[in-house]
Amino acid sequence: MSAIGFKEIFSSSSSSSKSEIPYSFTAFLIHGLLGCGEDFVDFANSLVSSLSTEWRMVLVDLRSHGSSVDREGLSPPHDISNAARDLANLVKSLNWAWPDVVIGHSMGGKVALQYALSCAHGDYGDSAQVPKQVWALDSVPGKVKNKSHYQEMEKAFHTLQTLPSSIPSQEWLVNHMNDLGFSKFLSEWISSSLKKSEKHMIFSFDINGVIQMFKSNRDSDYWALLEEPPNGIEICVVRSESRVTWDPNVVERLESLARRENDESRGKVSLHVVPRSGHWIYKDEPERLLEVMTPRIASLVQPKL
Repeated sequence: MSAIGFKEIFSSSSSSSKSEIPYSFTAFLIHGLLGCGEDFVDFANSLVSSLSTEWRMVLVDLRSHGSSVDREGLSPPHDISNAARDLANLVKSLNWAWPDVVIGHSMGGKVALQYALSCAHGDYGDSAQVPKQVWALDSVPGKVKNKSHYQEMEKAFHTLQTLPSSIPSQEWLVNHMNDLGFSKFLSEWISSSLKKSEKHMIFSFDINGVIQMFKSNRDSDYWALLEEPPNGIEICVVRSESRVTWDPNVVERLESLARRENDESRGKVSLHVVPRSGHWIYKDEPERLLEVMTPRIASLVQPKL
């Protein structure tokens, strides 16, 4: 069993002594495609500071991304299901308690949904506990339609396979992708994942694994989970106002699920909108996102009688 890379962030009031447990509750934060756990550092610090009880934030690096690229034992297929299983293996390998909250952005949102579904189905063993909350940040729960920007992304990823392993600079890559006809936005997004390696730049992801995960993300569908969430869980979908990402029919379907009367036999679905935000909600509008998330996460902590 191989564990993915991760970073822990604790509340400032938590004890630093190894002889004491410095937290009572845990949230996992999962980045999106081409990202890494470090993407969430600023937001995780703000979130843990906004919660009065002692929480731990675990920022993971998904397989084929960040510090998990060179980890042995993360066998293919590189898909959403195995990325979710990696979270469970991390918990087991370190003998941790199962996380109370799982937060995922974009593709990470689908990993979070798959993790909750697999916990409920007993795929990770009898000890696995379904998280109390799952947050999907700007992550459409169903299959991605074959829109032009997804087709461009797939073409761009296959193009990266033809590039030299060492890139001269971010500027070189952006210009090269632009010359090949790719949009400036896409070229800059991909180039932002370059990291220094001696005199050159290399990608902070494994492109072959990324292509597999991109296709798995595109084809994964979690509407059935939202229709019948496991008892005791709340699935919180947070969306931007973008019509590029959010088809009106998808929004209407989510709103209908969120309006359903509470049923003790199943969990809940809630839908939240962060105005004026782009896709990277936790970076674009962190304060507005905290206003949505903090009270809901804090409500999980029941005072001791």
